[in-house]
Amino acid sequence: MTTVTRRGETVNLNGDLPPVGSKAPDFSLTRTDLTDVSLADYAGKRKVLSIVPSLDTPTCAMSARRFNEQASALGDTVVLNISADLPFAAARFCETEGIDSVEALSMMRDRQFATDYGILQLDGPMAGLTARAVLVLDGDNTVVYAELVPEIRQEPDYDAALAALEAID
Repeated sequence: MTTVTRRGETVNLNGDLPPVGSKAPDFSLTRTDLTDVSLADYAGKRKVLSIVPSLDTPTCAMSARRFNEQASALGDTVVLNISADLPFAAARFCETEGIDSVEALSMMRDRQFATDYGILQLDGPMAGLTARAVLVLDGDNTVVYAELVPEIRQEPDYDAALAALEAID
C-alpha cells in the first residue's frame, strides 16, 4: 500500500499512480459549468493533471497559481486542476485568484478518478480526498511524468513536470 504523510503522520492511499509509460485511466469529472468531461475531450493535447485535495488550502492554491503562470503558456497544452471541491467553489476560487488558464475539474459526481489513479486517502483527517500528485500526459494519454508528493502540505516539483511537458514531441 502506498503512503504519504500529512504533518508527519502516515496516510494510506488505495493504490499507486499510473506509472510512466502506461496509458492514463479515463475519467469522468465535472467542470465549473457542471458539464462532464473525459480524457477524450482533450484528445491530441498534452495534459498536466495537477491533482490536489482541495483548492481551499494554501498549498493547493499556490500550485494552481504556479501552473496557471507557467504550464499554461505552452502551446497545445491543457492544465487540469482536479480536486474534490464543488464546481461552484472551484469557479469562485479561480475568479478570485485570477486563474484563467487552468481548468478546474471536480470529482463531485464520480470519485472513481481517485481510486483509478491510486491517490484516494483511506485514513487520516482528509480521508476520502486525493493525495497531491502531478501527472503529465502526451497527446495519446501516455504518462510521461508522475509525481506523488510525499508530504501533502508540500508543493510538487514544478520544474520537473514542466521539463517533462516540454520534452514531448
